Amino acid sequence: MIKERHTLKLIRKYGTEGTNGTITYNGEHICHTIELPDRNNIRRISCIPIGQYKLEKIRYPRHGEQIGIPHVLNREGILIHAANNAQNELLGCIAPVTTLTGEGQGDYSGNALAKLKALVYSLWDMGDDVYLSIR
Repeated sequence: MIKERHTLKLIRKYGTEGTNGTITYNGEHICHTIELPDRNNIRRISCIPIGQYKLEKIRYPRHGEQIGIPHVLNREGILIHAANNAQNELLGCIAPVTTLTGEGQGDYSGNALAKLKALVYSLWDMGDDVYLSIR
């Protein structure tokens, strides 16, 4: 059985207060994203660098199973998790949101995360690899 490779595309817009983006899959809108501003990949205060990342299931005692982005240069513990305000709730991770309300801010993050997880987990359940391409 040949493993398929699926790529989610994250197109970003950088601001001084935060980084906003949109994730699409095969041209279909999945959700928006919020992240910290671009601060040269400094741990805990910057968004992650542009590039292609293989997503993996990561289990945390406190947060349960999450979508992880394990191979970020000089970083660890990067997740895709719910948050509505990058400055107050993120330490370098990516948060899906339903609507963007400002730089690094959005709402209904839980709903957006559920939609994204449903897609990613369905691809994983077929035994396929899922990548995130950030531009």
